[in-house]
Amino acid sequence: MKENENLPKFKTRHTEKGVLIFDALRKKYIPLTPEEEVRQHFVHYLVNVLKYPAGLMGNEVAIVQNGIRRRCDTVVFDHSGNPVMIVEYKAPSVSLTQQVFDQIYRYNMVLQVKYLVVTNGLSLYCCRMNYKENKYEFISELPSHEKLSELNP
Repeated sequence: MKENENLPKFKTRHTEKGVLIFDALRKKYIPLTPEEEVRQHFVHYLVNVLKYPAGLMGNEVAIVQNGIRRRCDTVVFDHSGNPVMIVEYKAPSVSLTQQVFDQIYRYNMVLQVKYLVVTNGLSLYCCRMNYKENKYEFISELPSHEKLSELNP
């Protein structure tokens, strides 16, 4: 079996500035970086395996935190348009350290979602927030989109 044989095929373009990959959520070509490759594979997994509706997901979602514009890598919304999950991507060469979790936690201070996900394509951590008890719990599986929507009617 060839390496990457089971990975999805993405639309790419070769330009003078490098390789671009088509981002189906943003509907445009984006420079192909290691982090972007992780994003595209993870979004593909959410949409095609877990059946998350692509129309209820956004890449590079802008937020304002303490007057500073920031961007969440991916945000998943419920059917009412409420954010329910933030995903933060790193390149496979980047360790998922406390700094990465601090970054997504800061984004969540604005959005107040139920789930936070961090991945570098090699490791994945998902935690469910519990705002009543002011804590979070790491869970072993990503929830289905239906479960996300049930938790946020």
